[in-house]
Amino acid sequence: MRTALLTTLVFATGLVPNAGAAPLNVVATTSSMGMLARVVGGDAVRVTVLAPPDRDAHYLLAKPSMLVALRRADLLVAVGADLEIGWLPAALQSANNPRVLPGQGGYFEGAAQVDLIEKGEAADRARGDVHPMGNPHYYMDPQRMARIASALAARLAAMTPAAAGAFTSRAEAFGRAVTARVPEWRRQAAGAPGAVFFHKDANYLAQLLEVKILGYVEPVPGIPPPASHLRDLVARLKGTRGVIIHATFQPDEGPQFLAKSLGWKVAALPLEVGLEADTSAYLAHIDRWVAAVASAK
Repeated sequence: MRTALLTTLVFATGLVPNAGAAPLNVVATTSSMGMLARVVGGDAVRVTVLAPPDRDAHYLLAKPSMLVALRRADLLVAVGADLEIGWLPAALQSANNPRVLPGQGGYFEGAAQVDLIEKGEAADRARGDVHPMGNPHYYMDPQRMARIASALAARLAAMTPAAAGAFTSRAEAFGRAVTARVPEWRRQAAGAPGAVFFHKDANYLAQLLEVKILGYVEPVPGIPPPASHLRDLVARLKGTRGVIIHATFQPDEGPQFLAKSLGWKVAALPLEVGLEADTSAYLAHIDRWVAAVASAK
């Protein structure tokens, strides 16, 4: 019955099942999405990541290597919520691979699988790098990533029905690993006074940990901080406790000024996992962010 249902889904979505002769070519826009594809897909997938993990995925140029990967892709796994809006549509158009265009069976968007925070903001560039569909940095919330893993397992099963059980088992194992770690993360962060982030890229993690966001180095998303904004932050936070955390690719002048002025710790951490990350590497990545949040206690 299950096999018949999957076969029906294959033909309904226009996907072509892989007979097992070769892995599916999966292209992920970021290394976090690549991690999910690799963890869920196992040996049935060959994963290529487009955005280097040490770069801001908002701002990339469509390189020839990206076009080659997209042209050969069976499945594109994107973050979505307009994170890649500045470069992915152009890359897809140039790659000319209808299988992986939005709306097709070979296009998978993580943002469409979970509820997003901060939805509905006006698409007004005067307000900075806003995302009306919601905050796209959900990959910093392992629980949402576990739900996306389950949805990705279903999509891969539609493409390779013979491996459906393996995809489901691996997605469930990822979910169990996350569930086992959440209580310790929350225990570690309990009592933390809060954090100043550079950008709204760790808001999901703050929500998971129930930790207060005390401010942002950027005055509005994507806009470099003027001195007046940093002085205002210092005036508001002087005499309180907290920590300043920013991604390694973000400029450190503002965070260092705040740290010196407030007497707070500052941490620069990767926002993305490595290109070959697995479940353990992803959980260790979240461990580092949790430890930084908790360091102000």
